[in-house]
Amino acid sequence: MTRYLLALSVAAMLSGAARAEERTVDLELVLLADASGSIDETEIQFQRQGYAAAITHPQVIDVITQGFDGRIAVTYVEWGSAASQAVVVPWTIVDGADSAARFAGELMKPPRMAFGRNAIGSALSFGQRLIEQNDITGHRAVIDFSADSANSWSGPPVEAVRAEVIARGTTINGLAILCRDCASGRPVTYDLEDAFARRIVGGPGHFVVTADGSTSFSEAVRKKLILEIAGRGEGADTLSVTSR
Repeated sequence: MTRYLLALSVAAMLSGAARAEERTVDLELVLLADASGSIDETEIQFQRQGYAAAITHPQVIDVITQGFDGRIAVTYVEWGSAASQAVVVPWTIVDGADSAARFAGELMKPPRMAFGRNAIGSALSFGQRLIEQNDITGHRAVIDFSADSANSWSGPPVEAVRAEVIARGTTINGLAILCRDCASGRPVTYDLEDAFARRIVGGPGHFVVTADGSTSFSEAVRKKLILEIAGRGEGADTLSVTSR
């Protein structure tokens, strides 16, 4: 009986160690997608389709599987006002084409889940909490923030939250969504990429990617995911990758 119990104990320990190993990933990635008042229902689906196409792209799958652990953890969040952040797809381990396809499929199912005027600080804080409160161990952590504006109308100050997130070891990267219907290609009177660089992004190897049209959006998301997963921005200040 003693040997039997010992065998069960060892088996349980090995099983627990195996499960813990499966929850170790190269990257914990929070995709924070803009669902504020300036984003209509068509654009919500447009953004989701862009991310779904990007994460299932063969180039992205190759980068994921070539990592040290060969897998990442990713969650998709839509954000709006200070009281409106919603997890569209919970933490998912992506380790190949099949799991990427499942994540992409889940991304397209739910209705819009966030509303209201920009609260960027609240969105960043929510993303950091998701990283700290999960049961996953990542070698790196990244919040991937997208928006068509750098203005924040409520919630905590963006700069203060950014500083706190960076201090906790998380990198914030940005996707600046330019106006697809404006002749100037700019949704605001200021330089959106520069505003992202000054106010929002930060941490080791942070960068800003810009996109305007339907083709460039998908391409920009794919480039951004490849850079984030491979960690190629590390050691840089701000890497501007423009898809226009």
